[in-house]
Amino acid sequence: MREFLLSLGLAWRRLRRDRAAVAGLVIVVVLAATALLSLFIAPWERVIAQDLLHALEPPSARHWFGTDYLGRDVFLRVLYGSRISLTVGLVVVAMGMSIGLLLGTSSGYFGGWWDALVMRLTDVMLAFPFLLLAIAVTAVLGPSLQNTILALGFASFPAYTRLVRGQVLALREETYIDAARVAGAGHARIMLRHIIPNLAGTLIVYGTLRISTAILAEAGLSYLGLGAQPPQPTWGNMLSDGRDYILFYTWLPLFPGLAILLTVAGFNLLGDGLRDAFDPRSR
Repeated sequence: MREFLLSLGLAWRRLRRDRAAVAGLVIVVVLAATALLSLFIAPWERVIAQDLLHALEPPSARHWFGTDYLGRDVFLRVLYGSRISLTVGLVVVAMGMSIGLLLGTSSGYFGGWWDALVMRLTDVMLAFPFLLLAIAVTAVLGPSLQNTILALGFASFPAYTRLVRGQVLALREETYIDAARVAGAGHARIMLRHIIPNLAGTLIVYGTLRISTAILAEAGLSYLGLGAQPPQPTWGNMLSDGRDYILFYTWLPLFPGLAILLTVAGFNLLGDGLRDAFDPRSR
């Protein structure tokens, strides 16, 4: 644990010198602050409130991002969508990482028939494109935000499993693992105290990058009508609603599209910076 804390300190010092990573961190912090702020200034009642007399108004001092075809405030809906997108990204990564960590650690550590079974299952699932697998699962479960999260979490765990297994195969041959066995440590203690803490840096980097993938996938599913259902606003279904008005009312797809672009770019920049910061060869 002490070594991991030291590596975190070194990584943070390197991260602060990376301007692109700092820019990504700022975007992520602003997104998190926006999601928290939406709890107070974008409650559900205001987000779904319709005002047909002021439908399709352009951006103004009253409606910063304009209004949609039902007179709903686009700015409030984008704010509300940030809460959904951040929640989806974090929950999907947590689900995929938890399942992948369990399967990858156990298969890499024990090997044998269990390793062969887990890897064949992983290979079969990785044969399908990530988004296509998520679409198939969502189609079976039914379109909703909860089912979208379950589908994306299920579709993401094979990548974590393969990544963790590869790391564990190398770690289990280290001398300190042999020393722990000689000292009488059991399998569970070795995995929990000596192997999993050494995977933390890799998982932090990869998980940060996968958050942007989850947010983009959720937007794609919502655009296709397989994600959150109206009137619940997400950036994806706002894009879908605005595609018919793109020629004359460009603000409808513009602002949710920019929100997706900035969010994905922010997490990717931060993930790239974390990868360089945790890489011992670049120190």
